[in-house]
Amino acid sequence: MISWTAELERLKKQNMFRVLRTVESSQGPKVWLNGQEVLLLCSNNYLGLASHAILIEAAAQAARDWGVGTGGSRLISGSMTPHAQLEERLAAFKGTEAALLFNSGYAANTGLLQGLFGPDDVIFSDALNHASIVDGCRLSKARTVVYPHGDADALERLMHQEEKTRQGRWVIVTDGVFSMDGDLAPLVALVRLKKRYGALLMVDDAHGTGVLGESGRGTAEHLGCLAEVDLHMGTLGKALGCFGAYVAADRVIVDTLINRSRSFIFSTSLPPSIPVTALAALDVVESPEGESLRRALWHNRNLLADRLQRGGLSTGHSTTQIVPVLTGEPAPTMKLAESLLAAGVFVQGIRPPTVPAGNCRLRATLMATHEPEDLERAAELILQAAVGAGR
Repeated sequence: MISWTAELERLKKQNMFRVLRTVESSQGPKVWLNGQEVLLLCSNNYLGLASHAILIEAAAQAARDWGVGTGGSRLISGSMTPHAQLEERLAAFKGTEAALLFNSGYAANTGLLQGLFGPDDVIFSDALNHASIVDGCRLSKARTVVYPHGDADALERLMHQEEKTRQGRWVIVTDGVFSMDGDLAPLVALVRLKKRYGALLMVDDAHGTGVLGESGRGTAEHLGCLAEVDLHMGTLGKALGCFGAYVAADRVIVDTLINRSRSFIFSTSLPPSIPVTALAALDVVESPEGESLRRALWHNRNLLADRLQRGGLSTGHSTTQIVPVLTGEPAPTMKLAESLLAAGVFVQGIRPPTVPAGNCRLRATLMATHEPEDLERAAELILQAAVGAGR
């Protein structure tokens, strides 16, 4: 019989055992943890909207107007006016014919790939794509061809090889912003390839939506190819401060997902207060306040990354609000994270299988609402802790 206790003990010995930390306050630039106020450097609440007064009031009023639950899946009785209103707004936001809500980014990616692709199809997937994309590829039963991270030339060679036996649909799938490295997908090159080979292009823009682009429409807007993306996936739970996810695409694709996507069909729909609150978040993102928040976010990102790099630490290829501090192995990584937490900086150590073996890191994420002086202090503490650990 398999011993789960033995498996957990093995993880502990390898410095791979995970525990939950309970935040004792609302999500802000600082939070309470274990009775201590700490600087929060591991939240995806990039614009600080999770505790924004406008969103809080929208959520409260929506609960009063619509109740707290939907009572069913969207195909039963759980498709309510706020869901339809948000889908219409998201389609306009991404410049597509339609959009469809999912209960999480994981549900969106698995449901999209399973719902649209099958055994005759080929999915070309970046080697560092999110785990939900990896699992979606498996569920689809399509042939999955993994190309080296961000390498469009290698992808083209693989597409050329696959062309000899082509039968069904082809799709190139990539994160927009890679969640552990903070670098961008080469979308312009991927658009060129999808046109050359008659493929679709799917972008998981969970970490770009609301943050990148002149109006916050994400990585593709930032790189000037928004209209060339066929399948837009994004989340409501990061820069938009809420919960859930969406797919924006042509109407025929959305209708296909409504009829075939198992994670959509067999899930109770999002509480109606969520889409109402997300609509308020989009109002902020597309307002002058949203522009100001994005400017503040980039100022904070550049401040921290610059201080760490000048101190001799590697932040990899990051160009976004996700700033990794590369540490190598699990034991020193977790020791660094614990010492920083004791000093009042909450930043998570990231280990396999989230990142490849030998590529552990501290993953610092910036928020528009961080105070520059707090980031200066955090950078100094990270540098001191790294020196003390022999980095």
